[in-house]
Amino acid sequence: MESASDYHLMKALLDWQVELGATEAIGDVPVNRYEVPEKAEKPVVAQPVAAATPEVKVDAVAEAREMAANAQDLDGLRAAMGVFDHCELKRGARNLVFADGNPSARVMIIGEAPGRDEDREGRPFVGRAGQLLDRMLAAIDMDRKAAEADRAVYITNVLPWRPPQNRDPKPEEIAMLLPFVVRHVALVKPQVVVLMGNISCQAGLGKRGITRLRGNWTEAYGTPCLPMFHPAYLLRSPHAKREAWADLLELQARLRGV
Repeated sequence: MESASDYHLMKALLDWQVELGATEAIGDVPVNRYEVPEKAEKPVVAQPVAAATPEVKVDAVAEAREMAANAQDLDGLRAAMGVFDHCELKRGARNLVFADGNPSARVMIIGEAPGRDEDREGRPFVGRAGQLLDRMLAAIDMDRKAAEADRAVYITNVLPWRPPQNRDPKPEEIAMLLPFVVRHVALVKPQVVVLMGNISCQAGLGKRGITRLRGNWTEAYGTPCLPMFHPAYLLRSPHAKREAWADLLELQARLRGV
């Protein structure tokens, strides 16, 4: 039997080891740290991480082209545009602005993009610029509401959704939605296309510079076309109304000669 003095001695030695920083008790069996095990453990080989599946990039222009080509009439084209989800403008717009007027008209007017009023009503050219357009057309005895094809006009835009803050459409937005415009013209089959503004000329002719292009007959979408100032530009620049009037007379003369 151990004496009390042995107990207190051993406890004092243990406390001394703790003060020196010892955290583990020495085992009863000595361990040879230099001994090589008979069978080395097989190293664990890390398995390669599977490569992430590459994201398939959608060709929005090709999809728009296919959807437009499958539209057999104007209702089908409008439905196709309504389900086309690759244009970000759609997410910020209230309405799809498709067209207005008589689809049997000899004249098809292609504007740029909807503004605030057009976005609210879902029809093109209904704001101040649209009211000016109606007065311009009335000056040569034409009306979007006319039932007779000779007096009627059919109106649409390059873009069916309003860009935020009425900014200019981006080139990729124009390219993405151009197949729908091409099909739109093909379904309406107008005798004359009027390209109103720089964006419309960029889409139909591949060029800008409306002050240089206006009043000169050319061809777009396989149809004779006349570039003209956009009515919104005329509201900002009244001095250009003289040229706009000359272009209207040129359009009227062309229709009388067709």
